[in-house]
Amino acid sequence: MAKNTVQFQQGFSLQEFISQYGSEGQCHQALFQWRWPDGFKCPKCGHVRYCSLKSRKLLQCNRRRSQISVTAGTIFDSTKLPLTTWFLAIYLVTQSKVSVSALSMKRTLGVSYNTALLMKHKIQQVIKERDDSKPIASYIIQLDGAYWGGKKRDGRRGRGTTGKLPFVAAVSTDDQGHPIEMRFSQVRAFSKDAIIEWATQHLCIGDEVVSDGLNCFNGLDEAGFDHRVIITGGGPESVKMAEFKWVNTIIGNVKRSLHGTFHAISKKHFSRYLAGFCYRFNRRFDLRQLLPRFSFVDLRTPPIPQRILKVAELCG
Repeated sequence: MAKNTVQFQQGFSLQEFISQYGSEGQCHQALFQWRWPDGFKCPKCGHVRYCSLKSRKLLQCNRRRSQISVTAGTIFDSTKLPLTTWFLAIYLVTQSKVSVSALSMKRTLGVSYNTALLMKHKIQQVIKERDDSKPIASYIIQLDGAYWGGKKRDGRRGRGTTGKLPFVAAVSTDDQGHPIEMRFSQVRAFSKDAIIEWATQHLCIGDEVVSDGLNCFNGLDEAGFDHRVIITGGGPESVKMAEFKWVNTIIGNVKRSLHGTFHAISKKHFSRYLAGFCYRFNRRFDLRQLLPRFSFVDLRTPPIPQRILKVAELCG
């Protein structure tokens, strides 16, 4: 049986990573090229001539004598960690198939747990903002609602279970039924208003959206989307329907990965964990470009202070 070319692609090995980004100089040069792919341009005056102040690792504009660091105004701004540590953290998050815990990052990077956790949340926040900035493109979108977690032994079951975190799961497919992109987003509740707000941000008018009979999905019709409802009837057989094959498969994969990697996930951070799976899945066709593509984006992302990371971002 022939192997799936996407699943069994070579990827970006750790040995190659160390060869390309194993020193501070290599990381600094890579950031320079990704930040100014067409050559240096002073952010204050646009002048292209500069000199390097090697003792302070700064670039100085030859016209205004203004100085800037290659990391200024990015998520690396004011960091006291070596760039090699940041690059390895990004490598671990972007190359992992099933996500990586902060405790594992702590041991691999040689930093404190709190530092590893903060780095991971910053990286995941960049990932979330990047995917949230554009809708998913597709031929048909399989849509479903799911829950994560929930307290046990409180006498309540099903959708009424205390502490469950609701999220919308969408998988776009091409004209041959192959999955292209996924978008999993935490919402406050399964209500029409929440679904309309989510769909307006993440879907394109004109795409065909297929969902089950959950009442809140009727909001898609009110918002003007091409919406088709299929009543599944529930039960084990409902998850095997071809119209929901990929969304159900990926929901199961994500939940198994979360259960196997993390002991607990906070409600205010859950959306970032979902975004991490989406980012890697949507860019799985070329694993070697994951780190450069992420770094190109994080250099254009403003600094993310810890107070922002403590705020939950939900739809609806």
